Amino acid sequence: MKSVFIVADNILSPVGGTSAENFDRLTQNISGVKQHAGGTRSDVPFYASLFNDDQQFVADQNNHTKFEQLLIASISDALKDSEIDCADKKTILIISTTKGNISMLETAADDPELNNRIALSTSATLVAGHFGFVNQPLIVSHACISGLVALITGMRLLQTGQYENAVVVGADVITKFVLSGFQSFQAISAAPCKPFDATRDGINLGEGAGTVILSSNPKYANGIKLAGGSISNDANHISGPSKTGEELFYAIKGALKSAGIEPEAIDFISAHGTATIYNDEMEAKAINLAGMETIPVNSLKGYFGHTLGASGIIETIIAAHSLQQNVIIPTKGFNKLGLSQSINVSHELQYLPLTNCLKTASGFGGCNAAIVLTK
Repeated sequence: MKSVFIVADNILSPVGGTSAENFDRLTQNISGVKQHAGGTRSDVPFYASLFNDDQQFVADQNNHTKFEQLLIASISDALKDSEIDCADKKTILIISTTKGNISMLETAADDPELNNRIALSTSATLVAGHFGFVNQPLIVSHACISGLVALITGMRLLQTGQYENAVVVGADVITKFVLSGFQSFQAISAAPCKPFDATRDGINLGEGAGTVILSSNPKYANGIKLAGGSISNDANHISGPSKTGEELFYAIKGALKSAGIEPEAIDFISAHGTATIYNDEMEAKAINLAGMETIPVNSLKGYFGHTLGASGIIETIIAAHSLQQNVIIPTKGFNKLGLSQSINVSHELQYLPLTNCLKTASGFGGCNAAIVLTK
């Protein structure tokens, strides 16, 4: 099976505009999460990581929406650090998102023109055309595991030899439509979120984009391999996760098997860690089922918020940079473990020799995904 390498990457978030800038600020405990007045998004104040309303992401907007501008800006920065040719028939564009241009429902009349403009395929065509991709782009919209599924899809396409390079990008924008949905579940925390903590009470949402460029060509190798990945579904509930954690464990086990490594070879786990009561509990059970309860675990939601379709990609990039720099980012907001089964939550910067990382994600509908990164 061909090896798949991370060639270049970008994170565009309220924390910073490049991967290096984001990683550096996380090591300084800088978060993008802050309180926002309700305004057009909410009837009450809320905590989230949001871009400034007047922030520009691309110089030539060309009637691209904010969502599309985020994709274009992130891809552009990642491409600067690679030699990948978008017009190469061996290169594929994969876009990950949960909501895309859903905010148009708030402002536009329901008609055929809106139905076409709001379609994810329309955004994908516009973004692909901007860069001159010759292959039809792929779209992954699979709840909150979208980013990891997009990376696994790219990895598999490269392993089979169908393509040699994959530009994998994810983005989401927080609007009233999106925020109100989570508020209706009473899932939004009234304060900065606290993953895995005894007093956790919900998530903070976040805006952002992330791009990972993958290649099976060794000449583009940059020190990190996407070594394996797996997906599962627990079919437990439309929004609630599994009660046992078994199904996320299946994804973890599958990812390790495809990477060809044992659980004890993992040096740290980048968890989904949403800070909701049920998700964090389920993840802890899955980690224990995998026999990995002593391995350091972190969640990045306290820095970026939950960036939905971008989260798996953004958090994978931070994990890759952690491997390269031998440093584990702490779990912002964590103080005291509040789970039925113990896990080793990283609560301060840790400088350790690192080789392998497990990244997990779970989402509505009972979907789960896991990948393994290897230095």
